[in-house]
Amino acid sequence: MEVQFDALLEQVDSHDFWLTYLSDATQPASRIGIHLAIFSEPFLSMVLSGEKTIESRFSRNRCAPYGEIGDGDIILVKEVSGPICGIALARRTWCYDLEAEPLDRIRHRFGAGIGADDEFWASRADALYATLIELDTPASIAPVNCDKRDRRGWVSLRPRQMSFAF
Repeated sequence: MEVQFDALLEQVDSHDFWLTYLSDATQPASRIGIHLAIFSEPFLSMVLSGEKTIESRFSRNRCAPYGEIGDGDIILVKEVSGPICGIALARRTWCYDLEAEPLDRIRHRFGAGIGADDEFWASRADALYATLIELDTPASIAPVNCDKRDRRGWVSLRPRQMSFAF
């Protein structure tokens, strides 16, 4: 799977913050992670409008974005079976082991920002891991094609790079 970053930069050209931030993130020495997140409605529209301020991903296994996304990373917003149509900043991130942190406590703390109903929470009752992401600066962009064909709901295109000071 490949994302055309040149096409993304063209689509954020009129948005000063995103033009600068995405340009910086695509530099080889950047420590900013870039992720592709797949959304279905109504959550897609809620993210792009800024109504949904917390993205949540629950799983039974430790898989992306758990442990892979960090504060300041970029999330490319893709519609299910569609193009990349938005971008958002991961302002703050939290990863939870749900054996140590009860789901009800997460719902109480983050539920308003997640914007989900009782059915959503009931369907996550068997999850063992949760990743929560405070979203900031969401922007809709003209569609950018992405040839993703697998069923993953999250792909770390470029995980946060490690650097060591000696």
